Amino acid sequence: MNFHDWPSIFLEQLKQTRLLEWIAVAFGVTEVLLARVNNILLYPAGIAATVISAVLLFEVHLYAESALNIYYLVMSIYGWIFWMKRKNAPPPPIAYANRNEWIITLCIVFGGWLVLYLILDNFTVSDVPVWDSWVSSTAWAGMWLLARRKIENWILLNVSNFFAVPLLIHKDLVLFAGLTIFLFIVAIFGFFEWKKLYRMEQIHSYGKH
Repeated sequence: MNFHDWPSIFLEQLKQTRLLEWIAVAFGVTEVLLARVNNILLYPAGIAATVISAVLLFEVHLYAESALNIYYLVMSIYGWIFWMKRKNAPPPPIAYANRNEWIITLCIVFGGWLVLYLILDNFTVSDVPVWDSWVSSTAWAGMWLLARRKIENWILLNVSNFFAVPLLIHKDLVLFAGLTIFLFIVAIFGFFEWKKLYRMEQIHSYGKH
């Protein structure tokens, strides 16, 4: 296939994109933009995006990613409630992962990859069990680091995003692939922003002593 054929192939896939995928991506972009300005409405937008995404991913037999979106749903509901209870409380400090946290992270990545692969390969009709399980296990690890406010969360999330893009294109979910590229770029900025915040916190902490 010629490289110059890709734009026309992409446009053809775009024309065939279902309305539900457009809606899910619209909510996903809205969630990211609201999160950037620290608006609590990011949570209902995220809930709408994850519910629709879980259904669409299940339909194309991306079972691990569909289950991942169910996790996103639970965390969005939890985050919404937590935000309303402690909106004015300061967030935990940003830091780099220590040795034990890296061990746990790698266990989540490779242990989760193996477990998800075995489930998908033996109990589903997935045609991409290795790929689907890898995308989800790296995302799980990234979310664990994110919950602990570790800078490396952006790296793990972008490993997941990097492999998710061709997987989504393979399943003709081109809008989801486009959204994932957008999230990949956001995560790059997030990584450098968190490094900056970490240095500022260290300077502030050092100034107190």
